[in-house]
Amino acid sequence: RMVSWESVRRRRSDEATRATMESIPSSFPRDQDGFVDWSKVNAEDVQLPAEEVERAGLNAPVEVQLEEAARDSGFASVIVVDNLPQIPDAKVSKLQTVLTKIFSQIGEIREGGLLLPQDESKTTLGFAFVEFATEQQAQSAVEQTDGYKLDKSHIFKVCKFDDFEKFSKVPDEYMAPAPKPFAQRENTQAWMMDQRGRDQFVCRFGDETEIFWNDAQTKKGEEVYRRSFWTESYVQWSPKGSLLATVHRQGVALWGGESFGRLAKYGHNGVQFIEFSPCERFLATGSTHEPSKAGETTTVVVNFFDTRSGAKLRQFIGPISDFIADGQQGLTWPVFKWSGQTDESSGCFFAKIGTGAISVYQAPEMTLVDKKSIKLDGVVDFCWSPADPILAAYQPEQGGGNQPARISLMKLPGKTEVRSKNLFNVVGVKMFWQSSGDYFAAKILRTTKSKKSTYSGFELFRLREPNCPMEVLELADKSEKIVAFAWEPKGHRFAIIHGDGARPDVSFYSMKDKQGNNNCTLIGTIKNKTANHLFWSPNGRVIILAGLKTMNGQFEFFDVDSMDTMASVEHFMATDVEWDPTGRYVTTAVTSVHQMENGYHMWTFNGKLLYKYGKDRFFQFLWRPRGKGLLSAEQEAEIEKNIKKYSKRFEEIDEQIRSQQEGNLASEKKAVAEKWKVWLAAKKAARETPAYKNKLNELLGDQANSESKVVETKVKVEDIISINEEPL
Repeated sequence: RMVSWESVRRRRSDEATRATMESIPSSFPRDQDGFVDWSKVNAEDVQLPAEEVERAGLNAPVEVQLEEAARDSGFASVIVVDNLPQIPDAKVSKLQTVLTKIFSQIGEIREGGLLLPQDESKTTLGFAFVEFATEQQAQSAVEQTDGYKLDKSHIFKVCKFDDFEKFSKVPDEYMAPAPKPFAQRENTQAWMMDQRGRDQFVCRFGDETEIFWNDAQTKKGEEVYRRSFWTESYVQWSPKGSLLATVHRQGVALWGGESFGRLAKYGHNGVQFIEFSPCERFLATGSTHEPSKAGETTTVVVNFFDTRSGAKLRQFIGPISDFIADGQQGLTWPVFKWSGQTDESSGCFFAKIGTGAISVYQAPEMTLVDKKSIKLDGVVDFCWSPADPILAAYQPEQGGGNQPARISLMKLPGKTEVRSKNLFNVVGVKMFWQSSGDYFAAKILRTTKSKKSTYSGFELFRLREPNCPMEVLELADKSEKIVAFAWEPKGHRFAIIHGDGARPDVSFYSMKDKQGNNNCTLIGTIKNKTANHLFWSPNGRVIILAGLKTMNGQFEFFDVDSMDTMASVEHFMATDVEWDPTGRYVTTAVTSVHQMENGYHMWTFNGKLLYKYGKDRFFQFLWRPRGKGLLSAEQEAEIEKNIKKYSKRFEEIDEQIRSQQEGNLASEKKAVAEKWKVWLAAKKAARETPAYKNKLNELLGDQANSESKVVETKVKVEDIISINEEPL
């Protein structure tokens, strides 16, 4: 008989149901259809068979991770945004659009993940909930938008939803926390107490970062500290050399002391740039974030931290247009520029450029000076004096040339104008401060009256003189291209590379004449030099005329006092030049921009090669800066006057090192000679053994016992130790 599959399925289902009902205890209450009425069953009264309990493992002790359970609330990816405007229902969609635009640049907002609670009158309550796809995105949103300024009256206060439980446990009455036990911090300036007065530098190559002493006597770098994978992008010394910063995807870490332990860390996801204040107390970190949707703009995030406490003092976040000048293409770091060293009474300033204005802030308050920006129509560039709170700004021509270009010097915090100058027919301006803040120069590129060609000149300002007098400098041939300009540190001279050919000229000027009067005078010009960069010694007087990039690493060490070349050397394909803080030594380096010859050369100030160091994938070389000395100017002058007396101790140390090196060399030679004697004796002994003689007879036969004549001849061999090329 034919049986349908449907009837078979029904029969099997009925059998399974019957088996299940039979396995349920008969004491359970049942309905008229025979099924258990589970609404009347008390789960506490149900007793499972012992073998079932053991088989399911229900008799094993249960470990509950209370902390983990408390953290896993299900709201880890939700943030709360407070201090929003309270608006009627008609404007809610507009506010949602604004919030979505802000937070979607940080992470993915889940569908329906933005909620603006409303009261009975359909007015928002002034806060919002935002749910992201991941907990990490929510944490980034808190870090990057807490303190975001929506408008003058509404500044975001952002926290994670899970933080409310923590806030609820805060007692109503304040209880002072127990003081933390004092922990001795390592001396971050201990390296400056080196008995031999050496300097340190850091090198980064491959995955390694290494710190060395520069030991000129032993002609090599002495390793101080080495660490693999210390940074994910680059390292940077603080301005006084107290700290070393390493940059990571999650933020920045500071290291210091003799053991280079970690002293602090600052969270900033995706950080790309860092900048210390000159006093080292503040640290700015910056990053750019590409838009997640087409048509949106790049977002810039800048955080300011206190390096002592680790507290985030302020955050600036907004579209890239808020951080660049009119007509500027792309972001230039630093976005915020720090002023030079100031006294405690005037505070510490930092500023950023915007559309038609420069915003100057004061630390540690992190507020706008006078609560308003400095209005400068069309401003495109500014820079601070390295020594004073004086700001130099450049405004190009406007109104089709009817309104002239302008350079202005302004002193903070009073915003008083020190000096200004109107300029005509200007194409571009580049500004240069002297390191002591005594002088300021602006290179002006102008067009001729016919507008068919351009020429260059300089506007020179004397900041230390009453009313800040100014004078104009033009080259003899105004049409010559200005290749490079550089002030002498701690001096009154400057150098200019000028010319249109492959071998330009270099001219040296002084802001004082031979009688010491304030007149800009030409010291001298040297012709046809292979140079496109200028590098003054930190102490002045000596300058390196460097031919980098297309000039393949040609260097001339030049003494400006005597107007004489001390040495001409070459470091093929060199990309970088770095003077040490004392002006005694200088390095030339080839970084990983080139595939070959990576590493650095160490030179003395007069161009003598001390040693070379080669490493593949060589990324960075940075001298460790020195802080300001504790000696007064009078004490330094006294030491300089009696330098022979003070140098005697260092000469004795140098002599000890030389003696030790000579002793080590003699020991090495003696060890090599002893090794040769042992080897020779072993060979002679082997020739006297029966096995050797039998083998010799087997190979040579009758010739083995014949006397062979040996003729000794003395030969003189000349060995080239070094080659010195004298300049023609």
